[in-house]
Amino acid sequence: MTSNKLFSFLKKHKSNILFGLVILLLIIPQTRMPIQVFVQRIIAFSPSTISEEKREILQDYSWRLRSLNGASKTMEDSKNQVIVINLWATWCPPCIAEMPSFQELYNDFGDRVDFYFISNEKSETLHRFMERHSYKFPVYQPLEEAPAKLNSNALPTTYLINKKGEIIIKKTGVADWNSRKMRALLNELIAEEI
Repeated sequence: MTSNKLFSFLKKHKSNILFGLVILLLIIPQTRMPIQVFVQRIIAFSPSTISEEKREILQDYSWRLRSLNGASKTMEDSKNQVIVINLWATWCPPCIAEMPSFQELYNDFGDRVDFYFISNEKSETLHRFMERHSYKFPVYQPLEEAPAKLNSNALPTTYLINKKGEIIIKKTGVADWNSRKMRALLNELIAEEI
């Protein structure tokens, strides 16, 4: 095939070739995850709040957790505080896609908001993931079932809870947690009196 015929063929079938290449890259495990994470980041938007009349109130703060350094903890310490709870896994592309925005949010609000990043995976897996990405937010493993109002079968699922225990946001799937809208909401919730 001459170079002109090859160029003509490629030009005529470029969309089919591109589609085939994308499919091939999605089949290969080493390239599938980065592509999925990239696409998830593109489609991530700031989460919406739940209207006041539909908000549930968290009554049970006794959920027992273990930090990655092995210390036991319950959410009792977070009662009357603004809380962000993220249920996630290292193998979940939408979870991985939103982690950089969570790290930025944690950097700026970690001293005023209680963050709980909760995963059922092994400590070694979580340690490796955190080190590889240089994440510093607190990661926990559940020692028991989540309270009913925080129970979810989907990953990621994120809850934002105000000082009164109202679930302000319940977001399943990827979101941009470091948006101006989210930062303004956190500042508003922090300033609220109980």
